[in-house]
Amino acid sequence: MANTTAAKTSVRDLMHDRFCRADGVMTVDQAIQLLRDEDAYALLVDKRDPDDEYGLVSMADISAKILAVDRAPERVNLFEIMTKPALCVRAGMRPAYCARLLHRFRLGLALVQDADGEVIGLIDHRALVMGLAHPEH
Repeated sequence: MANTTAAKTSVRDLMHDRFCRADGVMTVDQAIQLLRDEDAYALLVDKRDPDDEYGLVSMADISAKILAVDRAPERVNLFEIMTKPALCVRAGMRPAYCARLLHRFRLGLALVQDADGEVIGLIDHRALVMGLAHPEH
């Protein structure tokens, strides 16, 4: 029998806001410093115009696309390594559906948007799993 509290849990209940907004022309070196200063997990790369899409740079992106291939972070801009368009999920989405979506696209995290399309947080596998372990969230 399913836990009724867990059925009422949404992505909004599990998301976190440990991300920074950045411009795509920022260098990876500058972005790493921003992540350190803000104690953040990822960078939301702002849209260039209202018809554009958000970009996302995770720690895994920096590790795989800069560190692992020995690129100079001061010579690479975020737009070169970002995921764009970034996967966005509704804040009201059920966690199980979000987990399926992340798994299907082999992603570690997604942006969370409110009803107006504003990015209000990030959701990742850790948050989803911890929410499962503590369904009162």
